[in-house]
Amino acid sequence: MTIDKAEVPTIPPIAEPAASPRWSVMIPTYESAHLAAGAIDSVLKQALPPDDMEIVVVDDASRDDIERVVAERGGRVRLHKQPSNLGVPANLTECIRLSRGQLVHILHGDDMVRPGFYAAMEKGFADPSVGAVWCRQIFMDRDGNWTGVSAIEAPEGRVLHAARFLAERQRIMTPSICVRRSVYEAVGGFHPELRCVEDWEMWVRIAARFAIGHVHEPLAVYRMHAASNTGRNLRDAAEAAYAGKAIDLFAAHLPPSEAGDVVRAARRSAARHALDTGWSLARGGDRSAGRAQAAAALRLSRDPAILLRAVYNLLLGPISPSHPGGPT
Repeated sequence: MTIDKAEVPTIPPIAEPAASPRWSVMIPTYESAHLAAGAIDSVLKQALPPDDMEIVVVDDASRDDIERVVAERGGRVRLHKQPSNLGVPANLTECIRLSRGQLVHILHGDDMVRPGFYAAMEKGFADPSVGAVWCRQIFMDRDGNWTGVSAIEAPEGRVLHAARFLAERQRIMTPSICVRRSVYEAVGGFHPELRCVEDWEMWVRIAARFAIGHVHEPLAVYRMHAASNTGRNLRDAAEAAYAGKAIDLFAAHLPPSEAGDVVRAARRSAARHALDTGWSLARGGDRSAGRAQAAAALRLSRDPAILLRAVYNLLLGPISPSHPGGPT
């Protein structure tokens, strides 16, 4: 896989800033109408008046009934349907370009926010130097069951040295972060060639130039399922390969004196994630996917601990779905 450092898409300023709302909640969807109702309703339950918050579904040329889902919300939600499929990074960039608010929240159509999300984010933006605010996230499976919650890893409030902190490991899932539109105008849209892990590269790019705020309360819900963009790229380990490319891209935004150490740490982190994912897939019966993830981990890092785990996964691996986990 070859990805060059092509220029990221530009984000033009709002045509009529005086008439812009405070918030733009942009909900990208693709073949996820059956889940989008939950995402939209989680926003509507805490939505500000229309003059203060626009809510826009940006559908990437789905063939499902997203029109019905939006129409059932009684006109409070606007639908923008792409005439042809753009793919994930381009559709996310279109979400930003279509936004008219000062603060932009991209909420994937299969994710949700909990009550109090926008109030907490608003407090985080009280500091005018803060360019983005993120909260902890809850992880959810395809059936809506909560499977975990991200740990408290940073002080609440403004995070110091955020670029290095966010580069060392992917900590922010897209539904948990809100960004000033002016920041997107400054840094550009999502990298057009990162089919997945495009968010990690974006958050590091932002943190390299702007202060980042953090909220400890877990107010965003991130769903993992086979049909999600991440899920679609797991079996062939494409997610791990794109993680490596994202690291290469954001390395250019780090101080040269620390870029080498941070890149090595990021590659180890991505490799560990690939090994964990591969082990889980193999336990579920997909040994081929497990091997692909182990091989991808070795391409990311040759750290001795990574090498040991990868060899274990490749040579032994789960004997059956009930086989206990491998070495940590």
